[in-house]
Amino acid sequence: MAVLPTEIVATTIPVDLPLAVDLDGTLVKTDLLTESVLLLMRNQPLYLLLFPVWMLHGRAWFKHQVATRVTLDWSALPWRVHFLEFLRQQRAQGRSLILATGSDMQLAQCAADYLKLFDTVLASDGTVNLCGESKRNCLVSRFGENGFDYAAEGGRQDRAVWSSARKAILIRPDADAGTGLAGRLKALRPAHWLKNVLVFVPLLAAHRLLQLDLLEKSLLAFVAFGCCASSGYLFNDLIDLEADRHHPEKRRRPFAAGDLPLSYALTAIPVLLILGALLGALVSGPLLAILLLYFAMSAGYTLHIKRVAVLDVLFLAGLYTVRIMAGSAAAGIWPSNGMLAFTTFLFFSLALVKRYSELVIMQRMDGDGARARGYERNDEELLATMGIASGYLAVLVLALYIATDKAKAFYASRELLWFLCPLLLYWISYIWLTAHRGKMPGDPVAFAIGDRTSRILLLLMVATAVVAL
Repeated sequence: MAVLPTEIVATTIPVDLPLAVDLDGTLVKTDLLTESVLLLMRNQPLYLLLFPVWMLHGRAWFKHQVATRVTLDWSALPWRVHFLEFLRQQRAQGRSLILATGSDMQLAQCAADYLKLFDTVLASDGTVNLCGESKRNCLVSRFGENGFDYAAEGGRQDRAVWSSARKAILIRPDADAGTGLAGRLKALRPAHWLKNVLVFVPLLAAHRLLQLDLLEKSLLAFVAFGCCASSGYLFNDLIDLEADRHHPEKRRRPFAAGDLPLSYALTAIPVLLILGALLGALVSGPLLAILLLYFAMSAGYTLHIKRVAVLDVLFLAGLYTVRIMAGSAAAGIWPSNGMLAFTTFLFFSLALVKRYSELVIMQRMDGDGARARGYERNDEELLATMGIASGYLAVLVLALYIATDKAKAFYASRELLWFLCPLLLYWISYIWLTAHRGKMPGDPVAFAIGDRTSRILLLLMVATAVVAL
């Protein structure tokens, strides 16, 4: 067997026989059937109801039905560029190249037309699923036993073809693919778990953070929410593959870049969701209901809402507020009207920052024709106006709370709390100024976690509240 690392081009393989090449996982670092199903599910989700019917007619028929209803962006797919260079060298030396794939013929022909490398295309046709033994039989009938070489990533189906090939060429993944444990954990976005500290807000607001039984429940809620959130992040990455590949930063995400197999996300999504639900059920029924509500909102946002202007930012703000509701459900301490008003205005402002910064980034790439989800270039000023106003309203709600008798009962030195208002005003203005200058990478909460100024302001706010007790 010849092992061809995709980062090194081999030139010593003889070229006297045709070279058959697989498509999925070999030429491209992803699975085209899975990509097509996800694209169809995003664009026309009602077709999900027909999937079982199509499968009853066999896998080849299923592939054909899906392929007729999607159009992949071939220029954005994660191709194995070093292996493609090797194939160009083989073709330049006069070798016949055969694309032999289990993908449907419509997808295979589009791939061949895009690459302009192959003399012949062999693929599934709606009746025959060209995988494993059927692919081996097809190649042997055309070129004879040991009459061809075969290049593939080395799955179970590939071994059947290699048994009749003169030479087996194993395509090894790129050395920096990040498919190890660290890469798989990174795909779960553990850094974003810090957003889930919002589940402790009800305890903190009620001054019961040191009550151990409630703290234990809140900790379980934190982990449960982390599992559900990671499940939602994976689902979002799968549905957004095509959009992420056109984004200057998001194209590096492991699934968009082809660094992790899509099967990993498809397995991890239900596992994490079930684990989060079980942990939530251990705490309380209301917490379980809120966790499921969060995932449903997250899935709805991913599938459709994120492309609906204004409604998308309301949903984003709601996803933050649901975290506080989860903490309330875990501890049995329900938030006051004032807290809900404060968080609604604050999170709406942060959600608008996210959309505004995306629009600024896309403007650098596409100029005046830039779009970000449901927003156009001309919406930039309006988004900033709404976001800044909403953030300042959060400061107003905080000021009104400080003036209440409830704040006086909780804090011995209530007057010190007034310092929170200028600190929060500063932070909101700083966040928006950063986004206006095009220096906001995306999620403002993730930005704040790693930003020195934001951390200093947060520490000052916490210190002020503690001293005021």
